[in-house]
Amino acid sequence: MIATFTALLFAHMLADFVLQTGTMVRDKRKPGIFLLHGGVVLLSAQAALGIVTAPELLALALAHMIIDAVKTYGGFRSLTAFLLDQGAHLLTIAVLAAYAPGLWASGAWAGLPDLLPLMALAAGLTATLFAGQHVIGLLMRPHAPRVRNDGLKNGGRQIGLLERGLIFTFILTSHPIGVGFLIGAKSILRFGTASRDQRTAEYVIIGTLGSFGWAILSALATHALLAQLPPLSLSF
Repeated sequence: MIATFTALLFAHMLADFVLQTGTMVRDKRKPGIFLLHGGVVLLSAQAALGIVTAPELLALALAHMIIDAVKTYGGFRSLTAFLLDQGAHLLTIAVLAAYAPGLWASGAWAGLPDLLPLMALAAGLTATLFAGQHVIGLLMRPHAPRVRNDGLKNGGRQIGLLERGLIFTFILTSHPIGVGFLIGAKSILRFGTASRDQRTAEYVIIGTLGSFGWAILSALATHALLAQLPPLSLSF
């Protein structure tokens, strides 16, 4: 079951956060774009498992589209709606993996067990970086109009990606103390700007804690998943 779940989790992260462009997200109410995303979900699952004809994957894609339809056409755009949407997708994947645990074993990649931990790492990193970017954006959206931004264009976004990537690396390589040094370094670098404006200070603190918290949770979840999979044994 865990092998099938891992492959489908990787496929989901790929379809929702890598292959789904900003244009697709903005125009998702258009039937053509909506169906295109459903097709990407199906193809990603087929590619991750190395199976084309499994009817369970059609059911998964259909369930994904139903969940997306509720969120998209219902106009739910809050952070809570996003988390519930992703929770529903993960629950669907878990249910399918429990119902058809042999999908991985019957796929083309079953003889390559090293792919599973690589998929788990890729899924975890995608969740940390790109899903995290969306989560923090939704978290900070109500506060953004009240804060003056004189920094580099997309500078905050790039800082967030870098810090979450570093946290993910620190935790997965068993160096969690590095997270503490990262917090200290960011506090020092931001001190001058934040100390002059309480509103900016609170904005920075909320964004930083949200970004760090998401990265830590994503890294711990990835670590727990990796513990259930065969160890990665790459030979050179």
